[in-house]
Amino acid sequence: MPDYEITSDAARLDVDAIHAFLSTAYWSPGIPRHIVQRAIDNSLCFGVLLEGRQVGFARLVTDKATFAYLADVYVLEEHRGKGLALRLMEAVKAHPELQGLRRMMLATRDAHGLYAKFGFTPLAAPDRMMEVHVPDTYKAT
Repeated sequence: MPDYEITSDAARLDVDAIHAFLSTAYWSPGIPRHIVQRAIDNSLCFGVLLEGRQVGFARLVTDKATFAYLADVYVLEEHRGKGLALRLMEAVKAHPELQGLRRMMLATRDAHGLYAKFGFTPLAAPDRMMEVHVPDTYKAT
């Protein structure tokens, strides 16, 4: 198996590669690069690297004390099936700045099985949760 590395060193992330994926992802189609950069700058991020090349990513919006929201998780298709998503989530869950959180949340369309392995469950009280959701925010008008 190739020597994949998982890092939370923001200086090693390839923002252009991350943007290339996210701008075509179902959850962020058309997202501008400067928005991806701002999101990375204001989040705790993890990169999956192969020989220094970005092949996966995860981002947490967090206060590092009580709450985190997991977003933008991906592994490039040609690197899937090698356990990288599991390794990425293990790194996220083990990160020192994410210990002792009261709540960690995420939204997913198709990876419930992966996240369940790390303790994620459907909302215990969905009637208490609310959102403002603007799915077409990046579409040109």
